[in-house]
Amino acid sequence: QVQPVQFGGGSVQAGESVRLNCVIPGATATPHCVAWFHEAPGTEREGVAALVTFGGPTYYAESVKGRFTILHDGAANMVTLKIINLKPEDTGMYYCARRQSCSRWLDSSGYENWGQGTQVTVSS
Repeated sequence: QVQPVQFGGGSVQAGESVRLNCVIPGATATPHCVAWFHEAPGTEREGVAALVTFGGPTYYAESVKGRFTILHDGAANMVTLKIINLKPEDTGMYYCARRQSCSRWLDSSGYENWGQGTQVTVSS
């Protein structure tokens, strides 16, 4: 299994938007689950969004609905997390992760491959 590669993020002002990208090298056309997790300073990693690739359903944590959008680009083997109207509490590391099924997607222990992490810092 190949580790997902992440890019994007950075330091932004509250109210701005950011895109986080996760490329999964060698991913096949077989649908699988890709999720994004947020790890705020001093807290545990929490799931924020997930999708089943190639047109499958999307899932969001209640706390992020309306501001977070997860997208899949099959041609690029890339899953993007778009965040609008950023808030200081969105600060932290964001990780993408892959597994076969999105059932129990919030459970971080079930993922086979994790990206290296991307830092997002939101200033008020």
